[in-house]
Amino acid sequence: MSIPRLKSYLSIFATVLVLGQAVAAQAADLPDFTQLVEQASPAVVNISTTQKLPDRKVSAQMPDLEGLPPMLREFFERGMPPPSSPRGDRQREAQSLGSGFIISSDGYILTNNHVIADADEILVRLADRSELKAKLIGTDPRSDVALLKIEGKDLPVLKLGKSQDLKAGQWVVAIGSPFGFDHTVTQGIVSAVGRSLPNENYVPFIQTDVPINPGNSGGPLFNLAGEVVGINSQIYTRSGGFMGVSFAIPIDVAMDVSNQLKAGGKVSRGWLGVVIQEVNKDLAESFGLEKPAGALVAQIQDDGPAAKGGLQVGDVILSMNGQPIVMSADLPHLVGALKAGAKANLEVIRDGKRKNVELTVGAIPDEDKTLDVIGKSGAERSSNRLGVAVVELTDEQKKAYDLRSGVVIKEVQDGPAALIGLQPGDVITHLNNQAITSTKNFTEIAQALPKNRSVSMRVLRQGRASFITFKLAE
Repeated sequence: MSIPRLKSYLSIFATVLVLGQAVAAQAADLPDFTQLVEQASPAVVNISTTQKLPDRKVSAQMPDLEGLPPMLREFFERGMPPPSSPRGDRQREAQSLGSGFIISSDGYILTNNHVIADADEILVRLADRSELKAKLIGTDPRSDVALLKIEGKDLPVLKLGKSQDLKAGQWVVAIGSPFGFDHTVTQGIVSAVGRSLPNENYVPFIQTDVPINPGNSGGPLFNLAGEVVGINSQIYTRSGGFMGVSFAIPIDVAMDVSNQLKAGGKVSRGWLGVVIQEVNKDLAESFGLEKPAGALVAQIQDDGPAAKGGLQVGDVILSMNGQPIVMSADLPHLVGALKAGAKANLEVIRDGKRKNVELTVGAIPDEDKTLDVIGKSGAERSSNRLGVAVVELTDEQKKAYDLRSGVVIKEVQDGPAALIGLQPGDVITHLNNQAITSTKNFTEIAQALPKNRSVSMRVLRQGRASFITFKLAE
């Protein structure tokens, strides 16, 4: 064999050896979940529920079988109830499946509220296939957490971790009963922490790419130490199946809810009494902020904690008790974690200046208060360069919306107002960070608006306020 050819073979061999070592090293770095699953599975349970539905009348009248061949007649007669059968009134039942896990040796179990909602009977199936009826201790729809209790002692229990220590990129494991397949194990990584979802203001969700499907709801999410860090709760899907995005309730939040349900059957949360919105680039520019951040106060509940504490519409909340508000959704998470009577120190931007506002947090009401839909006014119109005709608020409208001033849009003409989606009936209370006191005042402010710069406008529509921005061209 020639020396060049020998060198070529040696080079190929060395390359294969290096690649083999790399593959082996990579395999060694992958986590092994065997021990975690063996230790945790006995405390993960399957939850099935039964809901009795209203009776439905089912016709049991015998059809006319005369004239049919004997074999067909015998077939139909076998399938029909006898005349005295009570099957005419049939009790219907709806069933659902989910998961849960045992948190105490005497039988307390955590799951999702939506797993057991409206259930007349809850059955818990343990790892040894035994089934026990569960008692509902309490539920909290706002966090989607429910606490159950089964009779037992020395039951297997899961270790609880700290969800606040989670970081994006960490490995996590889910165990549950998707589609009824008990103790199914799936794995993935943490995609994000503190994620907010629409209509879920009080839970800073853990987002993962762990495969979650129907039946996984209520099951535990583990870190590599075998500690529960979350309760699998929701998936984002367009097909009804897993699409790579799933969400879990942090165990810190769930245990706080569980302890309150166990102690008093209900959950108490802090409340400011404000409607907030995200601060985008244009709003940040209009309020003189260096970058988009914070929670913009769009509306304040009359006689609520924020109103009593001196918070004002148009304030941009940058932090609470020293914790920064990066996204507006950060604020409800922080406020909801406080108890009624706790102090909240807010750092806000008001009129372009930083200011501290200290107030006392209240208790969240059982039902959200709503405002009446705005009526119509027959006052004189005032036109302006925004392309809207506005009228004065009536005394009834001021009372209904708890407003001292503002103007109502009577007509939307061609112009900037139409482009930004304003509608007749909208109430404008602020323009360019200035309160609107009358139609004349509105026209004067509108005429003096700057060009080619983001301008903010506070609009009230069907009782809900928000700030919008626009720019006037040259």
